[in-house]
Amino acid sequence: MFTILSQKALLWSLILLVCHFAISCKANQQSEYLYKLIQSKKSQEKDFSSHEEAYYLSDFSDEYVSHEHDVEQQLRLKEADKVKALPGQPKGVDFDQYAGYISVDAKENRKLFYYFVESPLNSSTKPLVLWLNGGPGCSSFGYGAMQELGPFRVNSDAKTLSLNKHAWNKVANVLFLESPAGVGFSYSNNTSDYKVGDKTTARYSYIFLRNWFKRFPQYKTRDFFIAGESYAGHYIPQLAHVILSKNKGKKSLEIINLKGIAVGNGWIDDNLCSKGMYDYFWTTALNSDETHNGIQKHCHFKSYDESDECDEYQNISYNEVGNIDIYNIYAPVCNTSTTETSPSENIFDPCSDDYTTSYLNQPKVQEALHVKATKWSPCSNVLNWTDSPTSILPTINGLRSSGISIWLFSGDTDGRVPITSTRYSINSLNLPIHTAWRPWYNYKEVGGYLIGYKGLTLLTVRGAGHMVPSYQPQRALTMISSFLQGKLPPKSDS
Repeated sequence: MFTILSQKALLWSLILLVCHFAISCKANQQSEYLYKLIQSKKSQEKDFSSHEEAYYLSDFSDEYVSHEHDVEQQLRLKEADKVKALPGQPKGVDFDQYAGYISVDAKENRKLFYYFVESPLNSSTKPLVLWLNGGPGCSSFGYGAMQELGPFRVNSDAKTLSLNKHAWNKVANVLFLESPAGVGFSYSNNTSDYKVGDKTTARYSYIFLRNWFKRFPQYKTRDFFIAGESYAGHYIPQLAHVILSKNKGKKSLEIINLKGIAVGNGWIDDNLCSKGMYDYFWTTALNSDETHNGIQKHCHFKSYDESDECDEYQNISYNEVGNIDIYNIYAPVCNTSTTETSPSENIFDPCSDDYTTSYLNQPKVQEALHVKATKWSPCSNVLNWTDSPTSILPTINGLRSSGISIWLFSGDTDGRVPITSTRYSINSLNLPIHTAWRPWYNYKEVGGYLIGYKGLTLLTVRGAGHMVPSYQPQRALTMISSFLQGKLPPKSDS
C-alpha cells in the first residue's frame, strides 16, 4: 500500500515544486509565498524555531526616526508625492492620492514605498487605515490597492483603470505600505538588508509610520487602525505590539493613536492553521474519507517533525484537491484566452494578477507614482526570511488587555487559510463568549456570521475567498465600516 502511496507522493511533490516555486500555475502569489515559507520551516532548512515574544518584538531605539521638523520642507515633500493622475484612470476621481518613498534608516539607504488615498468626503474627520498584505514578501499596493479595497481595479487591457464602487476610502483615509524593503517598489541600496524577518519588518514598519506622520502631520492625532490579510496575521499583531510599547512614556504628539486591528484569513499559528486546512479540505468535499482518516491518524500538528506517513497523506491530499483556485475553492481559474473585459462588481477576474503586473511595469505608471524605474512583481524574489514564530497567538492574547479592538475575519471559501484554521486558533485561547454566534446582514442578505469573545471578535464573510474585498467588495465594506465605528455589523435584514 505505502509503495503506491510513496510513488504518488513523489510525483505530486514534483508537481508542487514546479507549481509553487516557479509560480506557473496562475495562482495567487501572496498565498503561494506563504506555502513556500511553511515548506521551508517543515524542511528545517532554517532555524524557524518558536522564539519568545521578546525576541521579535524587543525594544529598539528611535535612531532612524526622522527628527526633521522643517514644516516647509515636509510640505514640499508631500506636494511632490501628490499623484496628479494615474495613467488610464477614469473620469470622476474626486479624492487626493499620494505616492512616494519614506526613508527608514539614518543614511537613507532603505526606502519604503507607500500609496495613500484620502476619502472623497470629509477626509479631515475620517480615520486612517493602514493596509498590509502578507506573503511574506508580497505587495500591499499590487494586491490591496489594485485588486482589493483600493479606489481602482486594473482592466484586462492592462492599460486602463475602473473605479472600485466599494473602495474603503469611502469610509476612511487608506494607506498602503510595501514592506519590508525588497517588496514591490520598496528597496535598499544594501543587499544585506534583504535578509529580513518578522522582527525587522515590525521595526521598520513602525519607523515608516513615525516618519510618514511627519510628512502628513494632520493625521498624527487621527484614530488609526491596521488591517490586512494572510501572513499579515504576523505583521499586524507584531506592529500593534510595537506601537503600544513605544507609545509608553512618549509625549502626546508622538503617540500613534492605535484604536484597533483587523486580520483577514490570517496565518497565526503554524500547527493549528495546518490542521484547519486539511480538515477544511475534507469538510468541503475536496478530500476523500480515506485521506482524511490517514491524516487524522498519522499527523499530530504539534511540530514540524511529522512522520513519513503523515507527509505522504498530506501530499495525496493536495493531489485529490486537483487544479482549482485553492484561495477561493468555488472560483474559476485564470484563463488568458478569454476576451478583454472590465471588472464586474461581483465577479473578481482571476487573471487580475497578470493585469496588475503589466500595468505597474509601464514607465508612465511608475513615473506617475514617483518611483525609480523597477521591474515590479507581486511578490519579492530577493528576500531571505530569517525569523517567523510558530505562533502569533501569545501576541494577540497580550493585545486583548490593551483596550484596542481586535477583529479576525475570514472569507469562508478560502482553502489556504480557511475559517477552520482561525476557529481552531481562537478556540485554543479558551476565551469567554460575550456575543453568541449569529448572522450579520448586508443589504437584506446574510453577509456572514460572527461571535464575540472577551477582547476579540471573529467574523466570517460569506462567499469570500482569501482576498475578502476582492470577492465580496460590498460585504467587506459593510464589515470594515462597522469595525471603524466600533460596532458589530447589523444583526437583522431590516
